[in-house]
Amino acid sequence: MSSTMPAGAGALLKDKSFLLFILSRSLSRFSSQIGAVAIGWQVYDLTGSAFDLGMVGLVQFLPTALFLFVAGSVADRYERKRIVQLCQLAEALTALLLARGAYSGSLSVTHIFIASFVLGTAGAFESPTSAALLPLITPQGSLQRATAIMSGAGQLASITGPALGGLAYAFMPSMPYGMMTLFWLVGAILTGGIRLTQPAAIRNSATPSDLFAGVRFVRNNPAILGTISLDLFAVLLGGATALLPIYARDILKAGPLGLGILRAAPAVGALLMTAYLARHTIKRRVGMRMFEAVIIFGVATVVFALSHWMWLSVLALAILGAADTISVVIRLSLVQLATPDEMRGRVGAVNFLFINASNQLGQFESGVTAALFGAMPSAVLGGVGTIMIALLWMKLFPTLRNVEQLE
Repeated sequence: MSSTMPAGAGALLKDKSFLLFILSRSLSRFSSQIGAVAIGWQVYDLTGSAFDLGMVGLVQFLPTALFLFVAGSVADRYERKRIVQLCQLAEALTALLLARGAYSGSLSVTHIFIASFVLGTAGAFESPTSAALLPLITPQGSLQRATAIMSGAGQLASITGPALGGLAYAFMPSMPYGMMTLFWLVGAILTGGIRLTQPAAIRNSATPSDLFAGVRFVRNNPAILGTISLDLFAVLLGGATALLPIYARDILKAGPLGLGILRAAPAVGALLMTAYLARHTIKRRVGMRMFEAVIIFGVATVVFALSHWMWLSVLALAILGAADTISVVIRLSLVQLATPDEMRGRVGAVNFLFINASNQLGQFESGVTAALFGAMPSAVLGGVGTIMIALLWMKLFPTLRNVEQLE
């Protein structure tokens, strides 16, 4: 517990560096969501294959597996905001090449896979570095509220990003990629203006064993291990959002704009929840609250999977997003508060590995099972599996279940 008075949501948003950080992260999130719509729709439109749609997730995950431990060590040894800037510039250049290919009509599935690999590589460095940067620009005692605001800002970008991405793609396939280029460039400029409110820890010389120090730290902390592995398996099984292009075109008959609305629906629910959490932090039984949120996530996935009505699908996805936000805020706050600054990059890398494995391998898993059994059975099985994982983890990780407070 810090002796410093926690800052309220209004005071945090008036802090210049925190505001620049939020805007920069939101623009990156905006670009990623636009890209998810454009890339997903274009791959499915070019191939008509659920397997190829799932392969996008696998291609984006491979750089995470290959480079993430190096990325965590880099985040703990070098200036974090410069690393984030370089990543955003690399992402902007990749999006520019996609825009050129889409405009000329020369863009193929192979080109998209290569670009997805590059974007995944930049994300493998950017995400853990940004996570390690947040505590250094946040007043002590306010990390949970700052995490909720960061999540809410990202979700706000996710609401407009997918819908605008779908609309832009319907107008011109190259337009979403052009928007991504602009947003990543602006994000890089904003990142350069961030100033730290807390000094970064002194970095010692790196050794080969330091690359895996984050793994050892997580393994020796049951609460952290439980929360990030719960997220891994729950979202890995419950990745129904990877099937949204199939639902939009073949089941709900909604088209590209409908796909954008479906992708935005979880963000609407998440935004409403983060607006609440920014003012009312979770003070008691945070471990149980996270398990309850994951169970609701699974139930909402099953409802979405079985729905043939657009309104019910959107509602289920919104509830799914709200439940996921509770889990995200607890997980990120718990990891950051329990980790010393000199290890936040490496522990953040482990956390990001689990997140990417759940999201991108979950997309691959959903694509494969949909190709084998159909989209609807795949999504139903995923939702049921998420519920079962939450119940099992309550038994396996009593330390996490009994966590009472964060700050």
